[in-house]
Amino acid sequence: MRTVRSPRSIPALSALILTALALTLTACSKGSLKDGVYEGKSGADDTGAWGEVSITISGGKPADCVFITRQKDGAVKDENYGKVNGEISNQDFYAKAQLAVRAMEQYAKEYIAKQELTKIDAVSGATIAYNQFLEAAEEALDKARR
Repeated sequence: MRTVRSPRSIPALSALILTALALTLTACSKGSLKDGVYEGKSGADDTGAWGEVSITISGGKPADCVFITRQKDGAVKDENYGKVNGEISNQDFYAKAQLAVRAMEQYAKEYIAKQELTKIDAVSGATIAYNQFLEAAEEALDKARR
C-alpha cells in the first residue's frame, strides 16, 4: 500500500524540518568554544582535596588539557602521593594513590582524543578524581563558551 501526501502536508512537513534544523544550529552555536586557555576548579572532596584543569581551545575545539589534583594543604598529587614522610609505608595505599595519579593524566588525554566529557571512562579506583575532573573541566568549558 502506498501513502500519498496531500500537497498541503508538504509545506507543514518542510516547516517542521526547518524549525528542527534551526533549533539544532542554535544549540550548536551556544556550545561553541572561543580560542584561548581556560581554567576550572572542582569543589573539595571529603578530605579537602580538589582538582584543577587547564584546557586550551584552538579552532573552536579542545587542543590540550592538563589535570592535577591537590591535597588539602595545596600540594600536588604526584609521584610522592601516598608516601608518608617521603617513604612508602603501606604499599597497597601507595599503589591506590598512584592509580589515581595515572588516572588524572588519562582523563585529560582521553578528553582531547574523544572531544566530549561524556565519552570519558572512569577508572575503577579513581572515581573521585574522575568526578573532580568533570567538575573542573565543565567550569573551564563554561568560561570558553562565554
